[in-house]
Amino acid sequence: MRDLIFAPEVAKALDQKQAVVALESTVISHGLPYPDNYDTALACERVVREAGAIPATIALIKGQVHIGLTQDELYYLATTPKLRKISRRNFGIALAGGESGGTTVSGTLIAAHHAGIRIFATGGIGGVHRGEGMDISADLLSLAQTPVAVVCAGAKAILDLPRTLEYLETVGVPVLGYQTSYLPEFYTVGGRWGLELSLNTPQDLAKVLKAHWNFGILGGLLIAVNPPAELALSHDEVESYINTALAEAEHQGIQGVAVTPFLLQRVSELSQGKTKTVNKALLINNAHLAAHIALALVTL
Repeated sequence: MRDLIFAPEVAKALDQKQAVVALESTVISHGLPYPDNYDTALACERVVREAGAIPATIALIKGQVHIGLTQDELYYLATTPKLRKISRRNFGIALAGGESGGTTVSGTLIAAHHAGIRIFATGGIGGVHRGEGMDISADLLSLAQTPVAVVCAGAKAILDLPRTLEYLETVGVPVLGYQTSYLPEFYTVGGRWGLELSLNTPQDLAKVLKAHWNFGILGGLLIAVNPPAELALSHDEVESYINTALAEAEHQGIQGVAVTPFLLQRVSELSQGKTKTVNKALLINNAHLAAHIALALVTL
């Protein structure tokens, strides 16, 4: 696992203690359709560079962990069918099998930590699924165990958001709002579940991260930022799409790791692409903020 392949610009930036932002790759391999996945991946890397940091998109390619990808490798992830979705649970399996695939939040957290990257941008984390079962994403426990800060628009809206927030509190993950006092709801600006702390600048966020880790707390932190207000949807509209998609998933017997991709795709279809537009915008927005936090952190 420690045998990582670094893109030259990422290796140079880390060696010189410059700002680096990790980016996950499941959104490329599984989250968005082509060409949206490829174009969004390039856009996320571009805004990180424009801010003055170095992007490090993380993925497995033929059983090797890549920290930073070429455009050809991004295109491979965006266009190759049946790649593995690689999380904490099956990381070793994929490595042993020489497989390729996109890393989820939990998978990216592991690789970013081993690479020495402290800031990671994604769209939305996994969480506690709706219903009475015990379907809880490995993202949450991985956050509690890995000293990396994750910038996101909250958890995916298809999940049980208050139970996800409660689980994060139970396992000791601080959730910091960036210019919001409420948990963002992915496609929707948050306004229902309050957060313990809201901060207004990347510098203030970086100070909390430094204090957290310097004290010896080994876990990660979640930095929650609302989706761009001009594109955000209403809660009622999003819930109507989600409820329809959930009913269809149950009727079709869709279970396990297939549930989240199915729900996200159906919600996008039901909204006539509006949720996909928000998803792309918030990914880019989160990457931009993460770059500024990474820059602030290296100056402390």
